[in-house]
Amino acid sequence: MRFSQVALAAVAALTLAGTAQAQSATYAMDPTHTFVTFEIGHFGTSTNRGRFDKKEGTVQFDRAGKSGKVALTIDAASVNTGTAAFDKHLQSADLFNVAQFPTLQFSADKFSFNGDKVAEVAGSLTLLGKTHPVVLKATQFNCFDHPRLKREVCGGDFETTIDRTQWGMNYGIDWGFPKNVRLVVQVEAVKQ
Repeated sequence: MRFSQVALAAVAALTLAGTAQAQSATYAMDPTHTFVTFEIGHFGTSTNRGRFDKKEGTVQFDRAGKSGKVALTIDAASVNTGTAAFDKHLQSADLFNVAQFPTLQFSADKFSFNGDKVAEVAGSLTLLGKTHPVVLKATQFNCFDHPRLKREVCGGDFETTIDRTQWGMNYGIDWGFPKNVRLVVQVEAVKQ
């Protein structure tokens, strides 16, 4: 009798584990609603802003299990400030060095939740061939059933501030340009 109870408990545990695993889903980032922007001060007078227009990625998301993974690749040459000359300088060896490092990558495997909402995503940013930890804090997060796509869409606004010199991006430091850069990530991903 005792053996059958143990066997029944094991079957139940395996069934529950399979159910929890089955709730994880893959979401493809929607490039028309996903943007990575950056802000950096300009001699204490104003703020320079730019974004990357080409990016792609996926999210593995398990809301019930409160876990997930992110893989985001950004085309460094797609940097866009609205000023062609500034974009060209950003692409140069002084800054993003797109000839040698054509992509930036963010990968994460730790999601923290506040209730049923994602509160932050911890991972790593690879820039200029160097990888360092980065934590993106959510300022908002939501999932909804998209009326046109007829699929679930999840996403939010995330932000962090990085010290660009950790990645070896030192241009302008001697002139007084700040080393801190604010990153704002707007992402929406469609369930596949």
